Amino acid sequence: QVQLLESGGGLVQTGGSLRLSCAASGGTFTNYAMGWFRQAPGKEREFVAGISISGGTTDYADSVKGRFTISRDNAKNTVYLQMNNLKPEDTAVYYCVSDRSYISDYVEVREGRYVYWGQGTQVTVSS
Repeated sequence: QVQLLESGGGLVQTGGSLRLSCAASGGTFTNYAMGWFRQAPGKEREFVAGISISGGTTDYADSVKGRFTISRDNAKNTVYLQMNNLKPEDTAVYYCVSDRSYISDYVEVREGRYVYWGQGTQVTVSS
């Protein structure tokens, strides 16, 4: 059973930066593709970013391309989401996700394919 623990959320002004971290335990980290989803009040949950098990392939939602960077440190069993130039529309609860993967450079973007979810961390961007 994989467990995910997010940290790093908070309140930031427009244009600011935050780095989210997600520590994984309970599985072999290098067997799991990782990602981030978010859900804003009154909106559906949406894909933000994903990274393959090798770390060599990443994918992003169009709304965050050029501003967010996902990375993973397999030695620390941790995935990160560096968020720069934050906007009020980035305000949401951010969830770390993982799923067993058998393809080294594949990024999963479908919500239903991720089996393991963290509790979420709140990111609030003030205007």
